[in-house]
Amino acid sequence: MPYRFTCLLGLLALTLSTSWGQSPAFTVSFPASQSQAPLDGRLLLILAKTATPEPRQQVGDAVETAQVFGVDVTKLKPGQSARVDTKAYGYPIKSLTGIAPGDYYVQAVLHRYETFHRKDGHTVLLPMDRGEGQNWRTAPGNLFSKPQRITIRRGTTQPIVLVMDQVNPPIPEPKDTQFIKHIRIQSKRLTEFWGRPIYLGAHVLIPAGFDEHPEARYPLAIFHGHFPENFDGFSETPPPANMDTTDYVERFKVHGYKKIVAKEAYDFYKKWTSKDFPRMLIVEIQHANPYYDDSYAVNSENLGPYGDAIMYELLPEIERRFRGIGQGWARFTYGGSTGGWEALAAQVFYPDAFNGCFAACPDPISFDAYTVFNLYNAKNAYYEEGPFRRTPRPGQRNYLGQVKCTVAESNHRELALGTHSRSGDQFDIWEAVYSPVGSDGYPKRIWDKETGDIDPAVAAYWREHFDLLHILRRDWQTLGPKVAGKIHIYCGDMDNYYLNNAVYLMEDFLKKAKNPVANSEVAYGDRFEHCWNGDPNVPNYISRLRYNTMYVDKMLKRIEVSHPAGADLTSWRY
Repeated sequence: MPYRFTCLLGLLALTLSTSWGQSPAFTVSFPASQSQAPLDGRLLLILAKTATPEPRQQVGDAVETAQVFGVDVTKLKPGQSARVDTKAYGYPIKSLTGIAPGDYYVQAVLHRYETFHRKDGHTVLLPMDRGEGQNWRTAPGNLFSKPQRITIRRGTTQPIVLVMDQVNPPIPEPKDTQFIKHIRIQSKRLTEFWGRPIYLGAHVLIPAGFDEHPEARYPLAIFHGHFPENFDGFSETPPPANMDTTDYVERFKVHGYKKIVAKEAYDFYKKWTSKDFPRMLIVEIQHANPYYDDSYAVNSENLGPYGDAIMYELLPEIERRFRGIGQGWARFTYGGSTGGWEALAAQVFYPDAFNGCFAACPDPISFDAYTVFNLYNAKNAYYEEGPFRRTPRPGQRNYLGQVKCTVAESNHRELALGTHSRSGDQFDIWEAVYSPVGSDGYPKRIWDKETGDIDPAVAAYWREHFDLLHILRRDWQTLGPKVAGKIHIYCGDMDNYYLNNAVYLMEDFLKKAKNPVANSEVAYGDRFEHCWNGDPNVPNYISRLRYNTMYVDKMLKRIEVSHPAGADLTSWRY
C-alpha cells in the first residue's frame, strides 16, 4: 500500500476517533428546595462507564478514571439551567466533541464557593472547608444529581437534562473518649486575614494516668498529615475474631487489610497504656482551608499566617489544657508525605520550637528536584523538550517504574476540577502555598496549567520562601546551630511520586555541612514505595500504621542529650 495513502487512512481514523460531529450538551439546574439563594461554584459533569461507585467517586489519576468536565458558575439561581457543552474543559478528554457515542452513567456536582473579603483587599470566590477536609465529592452542602444512565448518539442536538436535587449532609463532630480529646479555637490571625471567623482544631491523644497524675507535665509530638476527621489508629478494643477478611487492597496486594488495621490500632492502645511506654501528648492538627485539606503549616500569601496561628495560638492552648511542658526541648514533629514536608518545614521555620523532626517521604524539599524536573532550569513542567521531540514527564509510578500517569495528566485533571488553583488537589495546593498573590487575588501560576510553560519569576519566589534545601544552604550559619542533630528523613527509593529525588539532594548537603556538622539521619528503603517511613523490616502497609510508636526511642535519646539544666525529666515518667 503506498505510504501516502496509508497516512491518509490513518488521519481519517484519527479524525473519526476524536470528533463525533454534533456534540452532546447538558443542562444542569437545582431546585429551590435545595437553595432559594443563587449559588457560586464549580459545576462538574462526570461520565462513567459503570454505576458503582457513583461517577463522582471514579475521577482520579488511574487509567480507569471517569470523564469530568468543569465550568464556573456565578449567581446560579434555583431553577436556572447552566449549560455544559463544548466550551467546558474536560479530563482526560478535553472537549465533549471527543466523547464517543455509547452508553454512560452521568452525574453532576456543584462544588459551592463562598465570597471572601481578605485583609489584603482582594475579594475571591473559594470553597470553604465544611468539616470534610476540602473534598468536593463529600463537602457538606455540595449539590449533586442522582446517577442516571444515558445514551449518546451521533448527531445529538437535544440537551441532556440533569437536576441536582441531592445534597451532602453535615459531618458530625467527633466525640471525646478517655484517651482522645478534641479542641477547636478561633484563630485571631487567620480571622483577620480572611475577613471571617476561621478555626483551628486538633485531636489530642493523652497519656494513660493523665487524671491520676495532675502534677505531671508532658512532652508533645505533632503528627502532621492530611485532614484527620478523628485520631485514627488507636482502639481500646481488639478486632472481632470472626471479622470479615475478604476485603482486598489493590495498592498493597493484601487481603483482609481492614482486620490488619484494626489489630494494629489495638496493639497501639496496648503499648500506649503499658507500664514502660513514655507518657506524652500526640497531636493531630485540623487546619483545612479554602484551598486544601491542610495549610502546610506555614505562613503563605494566599492562605494566610497558618504557621504562626498554629505555633502561637493553637499549640499554647493545647499545652495549657493538657499540661504540656511547653518548651522546645520537649516538642517533636513527624509525618509522612505532606506531613513529612510539614514536619521538616516546622523544624526549619521554627527551629527553636522543636527538638527533632522525622520527615517520611516528604513532598519535594528541594525544587531542584520538583518530583522529576528542576523547577529553575526547565522551561516546561510537562515535557522534556529537545529540538525535534517532546517527551512527557512521568507523574506517578509503581515500584517497578511502570508509569501510572504523567505530570500533564494530573494537572489537566486539576484544571477540570477548578480554575485559579481551586481543585483542592496536590499541584494546586503547592501553588497556593508557595506562590505570591496575583493581581486577581488568586495564586500566581507557577506554570500555565494547560501548556506547562513555567514562569521563572514565580519559581524564584518559591526558591527564596519555601525551598527547604535552599533555605538551609542559604542560612546555615544561623540555622545550623539550631537544627543540628534534629533532622531525620526517610524515603523509599521507588517512591510513587519521585519524592526520593529531592531527598538525595538534601542528603548531599547535610553530609557536607560544616560549622556545625548536621549530625542528621537520612535513610532509604530499597524498592519501597510511598510512603516508607524508616522501618526496613516490615512492608509499607504495616509501617504506615506505626508512625506514633516508631520514633519514640529517638525522641527520648534526643531529650537525654539536649535537655536544659533543671528540665522536668521525671513527672511524666511514671
